[in-house]
Amino acid sequence: MSVFQVAGLGVVAAVLLVVVRRYIPELAVGLSLAASALILLLVVDELRAILNVVSDLANRAGAGEFYVGTVLRVIGISYVAEFAAQIARDAGEGALASKVELAAKVLILVLAVPVLVAVMDLVLSLLG
Repeated sequence: MSVFQVAGLGVVAAVLLVVVRRYIPELAVGLSLAASALILLLVVDELRAILNVVSDLANRAGAGEFYVGTVLRVIGISYVAEFAAQIARDAGEGALASKVELAAKVLILVLAVPVLVAVMDLVLSLLG
């Protein structure tokens, strides 16, 4: 997927949204969601390639699957929450967008607790 294709789709969608939002504001949110989903679908193959490379590097480095999986989940939560928050902002729901971002931060913290416990156990074993 070329950055020019993604950028072109984004520009066309933005221009279309400006026109649609002026005359049919209710349709603009759905159109924005559809354009955003299409852009995400265009980069799915690249995301898979990145995940495969990261997984391969982690296996070669001997990093535990738990840690790599946790990092990938955190990245996924961040991207999905950002996507949802931007859609909410586009719909004029800034308060909802803030709550989505807060929920994502809490979920990331929940994922980080086992990693923090493992690090603390390692530090305590080195000291003791």
